[in-house]
Amino acid sequence: MHDGEPARPAPAARLPLARRARVAGRRPASAVLFGPHVTNLGAGRALSSAHTAYYAERAAGGAGIVVTETASVHPSDWPYERAPLAAECADGWARIAEACRPHGTFVLAGLGHRGMQGKSAFGDRGALWGPSAVADPATREMPAVMERGEIAAVVAGFADAARRAAGAGCDGVEIDAGPTSLLRQFLSNLTNRRADAYGEDRAALLLEVLVAVRESVGDAVVALRLTCDEAVSWGGIGPDEATAAVRRAADVADLITVVRGGLYTVDAYRPVALPPWAQAHAQFDTAPGFNAELCRAMRAAADGRAAVALQGSVTEPVAAEGFLEDGTADLVEMTRALIADPHLVACAQAGVAPRPCLLCNQGCMVDDPRNPLVDCAVRPGPPGESIPVAEECGEAVADCAEATAADPLGVLVLGAGVAGLAAARVLAVGGARVTVLERAAAPGGVLQAAAVARPALAGLRGWLEGECARLGVRLECGVDDGERRAAEALRCGTPVIQATGGLPRPAGVPCEAWAEAAAVLDTVGGVLPLPDGPVLVNDPIGGPVGVAFAEWLAAAGRTVHLVTPDPVAGAELARAGDLVGANVRLARAGVTRHVLSVLRGQRDGAAVLEHGHTGERREVPCVLVVDCAPRLPGISLAGAVRAGDCVAPRTALEAMREGEEAARTTLARRR
Repeated sequence: MHDGEPARPAPAARLPLARRARVAGRRPASAVLFGPHVTNLGAGRALSSAHTAYYAERAAGGAGIVVTETASVHPSDWPYERAPLAAECADGWARIAEACRPHGTFVLAGLGHRGMQGKSAFGDRGALWGPSAVADPATREMPAVMERGEIAAVVAGFADAARRAAGAGCDGVEIDAGPTSLLRQFLSNLTNRRADAYGEDRAALLLEVLVAVRESVGDAVVALRLTCDEAVSWGGIGPDEATAAVRRAADVADLITVVRGGLYTVDAYRPVALPPWAQAHAQFDTAPGFNAELCRAMRAAADGRAAVALQGSVTEPVAAEGFLEDGTADLVEMTRALIADPHLVACAQAGVAPRPCLLCNQGCMVDDPRNPLVDCAVRPGPPGESIPVAEECGEAVADCAEATAADPLGVLVLGAGVAGLAAARVLAVGGARVTVLERAAAPGGVLQAAAVARPALAGLRGWLEGECARLGVRLECGVDDGERRAAEALRCGTPVIQATGGLPRPAGVPCEAWAEAAAVLDTVGGVLPLPDGPVLVNDPIGGPVGVAFAEWLAAAGRTVHLVTPDPVAGAELARAGDLVGANVRLARAGVTRHVLSVLRGQRDGAAVLEHGHTGERREVPCVLVVDCAPRLPGISLAGAVRAGDCVAPRTALEAMREGEEAARTTLARRR
């Protein structure tokens, strides 16, 4: 598709994913579940109109069950600033249920209490509640041990919240006993060291809550999100304990979603995608469907008395269909995939590839003191900003000339990286005739190179390229005179979007052997020859690129050093939930990490590092420095709308957003 008429991608297989599951005697619109997650869309502690739009779009796109953001069932629980409080959610639940009902989607109100894993910084700033005097390893905060009165208040809180949700028109509720929940803390011997009845039978509180909720909602759906493996070697909930809990819970619950993770392994719940060489050193299996075996065991324990849902990084409709066909589960949770593409189920039914979830956690992990709104690297924008189902599911016309006036707008896009391809796609959907010029032999820009170290990133480039082909975008690669042609287009009045990427950054310090990370890998995915000997990865920004390159080089058999000015490698990975995991993998792969240090130079087979606090200098063996600093802004083309790395260093999310905004700006000027 690089020259001439672009080839049209073959349609994907049409997958039903529909009307498979039966929950509480009724069938939701599909067997796909959109699970609860932090969105920061709240208005105070209530659910907002943005919540309504956010969930309604997933319902319109084919989700069978939507579980709303988990609401605290008692005022003692305020885990993050915009966390919903069930007592203030009735109106919001009513609006969401009304918006989703026409699509046949079940709406379940997420209900929970984080206990000792919450925060005491909000509300009356009282002590956290917990089953025993065990401090949270993340915050080091010691909870107050719950007495009978507090336990009774929590049970009553669940029952009252469930009653409110059912009264608001929800189809039911989901009770959270997952990785960060108080109910899981009571279930686990790591956190429950009580000597009373709740210690003798650690499932007692969970069963009390389920029974109380059932009495409150009658025949409405009662669902349970249950940690079935805390994934630690020294105790906690394992498959045997979970099997016993499921057998008892299935007498009351209609649906059980099988998850993993706990106090010491919260990052096991929704891990980032890892290539094989990184997975080999990971703490947990991160392959899509990683909970499949666990789910099969829990489904056998439920023995048909409750439907069972699989959770575990399932993003591909084909994989979801497979887990339904082989009896792994009755439903499949595809939360992150539905954040990336709310119309995933409709796309699968239409035989069109949905927007790919990269499992990167770049924009969707927002349980953060800065209160970022939920976002997505492949679908950036205000949450709830609807994209028509027809556009996302391939019903937008493939030949732009058929959809526009006799004189459609012609636009030239310079650069076929993420920003350029994203701009071209939106322009084509808007009816423009689009030509994209790319200097390299293949599209993708720096993402194409980064995908060698993190293959999941290739999914975004592939989807954008396929969409451009479907929509009739002309893509020319290997173009050496793009700037001249763009300047000529501007002189003739043709709009130009410049997305040419950044410029190489000089070493900045004396180095005999130095290379940019992007230059180590060429734009068609080939690896440039490297000298034999130890390699130093210089990571001045503590980002995922440095970690990925270090892992990739170590997997290739190289001796690798990584230097960072931060106190830990990959500091920015904390937001993606991969900070601990990344450092474990680096250690297991044999990568030597030099923290709180900066590179001062390299010569004669050694690099000079300086400690950021003491100023002490030391040498490490090094025949090549691979620099992971971002590139410099590109040279501006007068009159063009600019987007992506040519403006300033951008993440994939930022490049997507800026490319799409540039396209909308260009279309708006024509109107």
